[in-house]
Amino acid sequence: MSELRLSGKTAIITGAAQGMGAVTAKLFVENGANVVIADILEDKGQALADELGDAAAFVKLDVTNEANWQDAVAAAEKLGPLNVLVNNAGILAFKSIAEQTAEEYTHILNINLVGCYNGIRAAIEPMKRAGCGSIINISSIDGLQAKNSLSAYASSKWGMRGLTKAAANELGHHKIRVNTVHPGGINTEMGMGGDENMQEEELNTFYKNHAIPRTGYAIEVARMSLFLATDEASYSTGSEFLVDGGWNAGLGLDFLPKS
Repeated sequence: MSELRLSGKTAIITGAAQGMGAVTAKLFVENGANVVIADILEDKGQALADELGDAAAFVKLDVTNEANWQDAVAAAEKLGPLNVLVNNAGILAFKSIAEQTAEEYTHILNINLVGCYNGIRAAIEPMKRAGCGSIINISSIDGLQAKNSLSAYASSKWGMRGLTKAAANELGHHKIRVNTVHPGGINTEMGMGGDENMQEEELNTFYKNHAIPRTGYAIEVARMSLFLATDEASYSTGSEFLVDGGWNAGLGLDFLPKS
């Protein structure tokens, strides 16, 4: 049997009822962790907790609601000392600046960025009690660059980078590490812009000029979160970890000029 890399650790994972969060929750449990599946999707979240057994619990969490965060922490500490928080919950909407209202813009920031902030605040005292902790904020390739019609999403993900670095500086002396993970195009419903009918071959055409010319998979992002949750990453904080198939390295050119 392989070593259980998270044995004895307890984690809260937000947005864990489906997609990348659910894959991360399963991987953490497979590696010995206790996991709180925190999401607004009650049926899917409870079903996943039931599937994972005694090592998992579901709690309804609206990341913008501070009282909900206290419920999530309480659920975690019933399983064990809180060592890991994965701020994975987020939303995405394609809309131009000219078309997007200030209310729509703020809604995305509240969930993606303020929700992350609320999670960090809620985790500080429990992680101090636990003696150490790792906070993993799931940003995006759009936290390093940006696309048209994603101004709100990009703003939230760039903001997460700054928040992460500030938190890393504040919390390092308490043995709490804070890092960001930046997925590229991932084959989840959100990664496909909500189009459940899009085939993988069609999705891959978007990435044909990347160094790794395909979409990514949720498990590949989950493995990065697993690493950051373990003591293997004990000297990493305030840092950015890309899982993007080389997207941020630049694009290959189909045609090169003659020298």
